[in-house]
Amino acid sequence: MKIEPLTGARLGDLLDDVAQLRIAIFRDWPYLYDGDVAYERRYLQVYEDSPRAIVLGAFDGDWLVGASTGTPMSEHADDFADAFAQSDMDIANTFYCGESVLLPRYRGRGIGHRFFDGREAFARMGGFSHICFASVVRPQDHPLRPKDYRPLDGFWERRGYERMPGVIARFPWKDVDQPGETVKPLQFWSRAL
Repeated sequence: MKIEPLTGARLGDLLDDVAQLRIAIFRDWPYLYDGDVAYERRYLQVYEDSPRAIVLGAFDGDWLVGASTGTPMSEHADDFADAFAQSDMDIANTFYCGESVLLPRYRGRGIGHRFFDGREAFARMGGFSHICFASVVRPQDHPLRPKDYRPLDGFWERRGYERMPGVIARFPWKDVDQPGETVKPLQFWSRAL
């Protein structure tokens, strides 16, 4: 297994693969996202266009099995303005971890830690003082929640992240079991770098 930053033409060549990974992984609990490649390609374009963004790829040989993204929070200011309105966090000094997606059979090998390590190091090199991410909030009694589901809260807490009270974004997407989009809450977590 190797983890490497994806930039320039290499990233451009792999954007569709990253899009497919996002669709496959986010289709599962807790996101239940019914995505499409065209939307994903547009969403991921910012990572190719921004010199202050990072995409890390996890490879088994030449096969992309995971990806992790990050970009300055200021590049997402419009999306998150309402969530951060009551927060004292300075988004100009905050780096945003977009997502980490990894095929199930590669989990439990420390790749998630390597993804966070890489994004945190990149954010420090960029002069950011804080880093954050958001996770979807689903009801405990949701009918599609797997009985054996283990949330990642403990993993994030061991890495020093804490929930940001009241900092909740709201985004619509279509769930796999719904006819149309519905709005979901996304809880922000953060830590100092």
